[in-house]
Amino acid sequence: MQTPAPAEIQRIALLIEAEAIQLREFVDHLQREETLLVSGDTEGLLALTTAKTERYRQLQRLHDDRALLLGRLGLPNKDASIRHVCAQLPRVLKRWDEVIELARQARTRNELNGKLINERMQHNQAALSVLLSAANHPQLYDADGQSRPTGGGRILGSA
Repeated sequence: MQTPAPAEIQRIALLIEAEAIQLREFVDHLQREETLLVSGDTEGLLALTTAKTERYRQLQRLHDDRALLLGRLGLPNKDASIRHVCAQLPRVLKRWDEVIELARQARTRNELNGKLINERMQHNQAALSVLLSAANHPQLYDADGQSRPTGGGRILGSA
């Protein structure tokens, strides 16, 4: 493990700041997603999905940049490494704590939204089963909306 140069420490601090901003926005997207899932707004969900995916990709790039920088310093991409490198920077460590908390919130919200999506899918599957079952029964009304008697056909087994 080598001693990080001031420029490397500054780069890690900037990455942590950017990650905090991106995570906050990602958590906001997850909150909006929950609201849209509860209200059943599929159009809103489709629009939000693009923004959420882009935010996720940005977070992944920041994570990868941090891991690469720490790796060049001979450190694993872990909490202890950040705390070691930024030991003399209390504001950066405070922001790092915020990143950790926001990541926890994102994970919790994402799990909740996954459960909401599964519930919606089960509800839709049940509704589809009812519709498919109804499609196997004879029509009770004709094209003019007139009641159609059921049973006026030949009895099975008769000639």
